[in-house]
Amino acid sequence: MTFRFMSRITDRFEILKREGRKAFIPYITAGDPDLATTEQLILALADAGADVIELGVPFSDPMADGPVIQRASERALKNPIGVADILPIVERVRRRSDVPLLLFTYYNPLMQFARENAGGKLKAAGIDGVLVTDLIPEEADAFVAGMRRAEIDTVFLAAPTSTDERLKLIAQYSSGFVYVVARTGVTGIRESVLAEVQSLVERVRKQTALPIAVGFGISKPEHVREVWGYADGAVVGTRLVQEIEKNLDSPQLPHLVDRLAQLARELKGSV
Repeated sequence: MTFRFMSRITDRFEILKREGRKAFIPYITAGDPDLATTEQLILALADAGADVIELGVPFSDPMADGPVIQRASERALKNPIGVADILPIVERVRRRSDVPLLLFTYYNPLMQFARENAGGKLKAAGIDGVLVTDLIPEEADAFVAGMRRAEIDTVFLAAPTSTDERLKLIAQYSSGFVYVVARTGVTGIRESVLAEVQSLVERVRKQTALPIAVGFGISKPEHVREVWGYADGAVVGTRLVQEIEKNLDSPQLPHLVDRLAQLARELKGSV
């Protein structure tokens, strides 16, 4: 697993490093509240300064997701939606933006989409990387090899419970960046970031030169700044998805899109 390539994700992190900046990585669930809105949200988040955007694939059994993102998946799945339905949106976004896009999914929806050449199809649409939450590195040889051939980054999760041996394996199978989980359990808003996260980031750095982003529970501007103090990027998901949920009854789509972009700027500290 030593094959290397230059992806949009790698390129963005290298630019940020040269400029002395850190990555802001927002997450949204594709299809929440609908696919047309998702397209507008991606573009708005890119304009608001997102460095990488995680695009969640809705799934009926989201084991790693907290209640807010579970409800987003439920809203999205009121209409039939899968990876194949999401990629046309990505293709349209690519005509207007080169923001790196990471597909955040479970293994089942991805295999339903394509058991053969999934990486090539994702690449053709404009996806830059994929994070499969329920795929463990011990069983990822064939999957990672296929994604490498297509020059798609594979991002794996490093948890507080990960042993050093497991962290070594996670680093070996990751490209683009390593995603450090700030807490065990599911996603969700928390009042503070655990102090142990910094030590976990330091343990991961001993295993890889890849950038490290921290997520799960990052929900306030001060959380983002804290994480930026010791990691290369901060991932915010639940707080943004919660804002979408709060604005679902808005009579005008632009209000929801503008509100999410404004929140992204606040979280990033650019207002």
